[in-house]
Amino acid sequence: MPNLNFHPAGHHYLQIPGPSPVPDRILRAISYPTIDHRGPEFGELGRKVLADIGKIFKTGQPVVIYPASGTGAWEAALSNTMGKGDTVLMYETGHFASLWKKMAERLGLVPEFLGMPGIEGWRRGVQADKIEARLRQDKEHVIKAVCVVHNETSTGVTSDIAAVRRAIDAAGHPALLLVDTISGLGSVDYRHDEWGVDVTISGSQKGLMLPPGISFNAVSTKALEASKHASMGRAFWAWDEIIEMNKTGYWPYTPNTNLLYGLSESLDMLLEEGLDNIFARHERLAEACRAAVRAWGLEIQCVEDGRHSPVLTGVMMPEGVDADQVRKLIYENFNMSLGTGLGKLKGLMFRIGHLGDTNDLALIATLGGCQMGLRMSGVKLKGDGVAAAMDRLQATAKPQARYPKGSNS
Repeated sequence: MPNLNFHPAGHHYLQIPGPSPVPDRILRAISYPTIDHRGPEFGELGRKVLADIGKIFKTGQPVVIYPASGTGAWEAALSNTMGKGDTVLMYETGHFASLWKKMAERLGLVPEFLGMPGIEGWRRGVQADKIEARLRQDKEHVIKAVCVVHNETSTGVTSDIAAVRRAIDAAGHPALLLVDTISGLGSVDYRHDEWGVDVTISGSQKGLMLPPGISFNAVSTKALEASKHASMGRAFWAWDEIIEMNKTGYWPYTPNTNLLYGLSESLDMLLEEGLDNIFARHERLAEACRAAVRAWGLEIQCVEDGRHSPVLTGVMMPEGVDADQVRKLIYENFNMSLGTGLGKLKGLMFRIGHLGDTNDLALIATLGGCQMGLRMSGVKLKGDGVAAAMDRLQATAKPQARYPKGSNS
């Protein structure tokens, strides 16, 4: 029987692709005393958070905040815009696209699943031309929505959402565009308004650096109009009542007050660093991680150039090597958690998260743990991945220290 109270010395490396490590600033904010969610102080907090979150989605439209996981935001997006029996066109990019399809079925929708067969389809992003071709066939406009995942957490593939919007427009089809960017928001460039997305779905535990428990729907004018006529039953998820009360900074039910403290702090951190700087930091770390995997002589899960996720890297194991056993060995020996392979990829790969509150040295430590674990598992590595990543980071390094004004340091 293991000693469940034992905590290894030093920092635990949480290198899964979410939940991501929560910064001390956010942990301190969450620990503030809980206040009256009908009092004036909360109204001020609510108005601030609602104003700032739109900047992260890059939208001037309403962003609905739920005390729920990303799964809840999936359901909210569908239930506010659809009616039972409606057809939705979904694209299979990985495990989470598959789960969203399963939810659509359970809600009484009729999903069509586009994509490539087998594991091969899980190594590439959305192919917008396939969506355009299918919509052109739908002369009667039976399809009511196109649902795609922006950053597929199970595979490490980021899809081109602007291309999907162009495909819908080129087909002259009125379908709504619903996008899951649960693991992309705050880490990868995302533009709700500019890309013509009707409902964007996201969550708190990835690039926003919070614990799980908050989810979002960014909602277009077209989606709001559709919600007035949608026949699917909804109460808790209904947009109309929430959006109306949000105008004063309040919610129609008890919100998760302390997580909203944390969200306020998170938004401050993101806006202080600047979104463009955040996106560049994630891309740089991802490139260094991929350099390490290539130096080891291992395959990267994503095989499509230009679609590699800045949030995580999927590492394929050689034939006969159980990725979960490698992960277990690394966890037990080096106090580090890596993401498991999901669905069709179970046991075939592991996922390295490099998102949120992370930097160069955190990545080098992570890759060091991976390299030791791979060697201990008997995987024959071609070269030194840690050195390859260090070379890449060293070549692109720039000063990050920030000193107080007037300091002689």
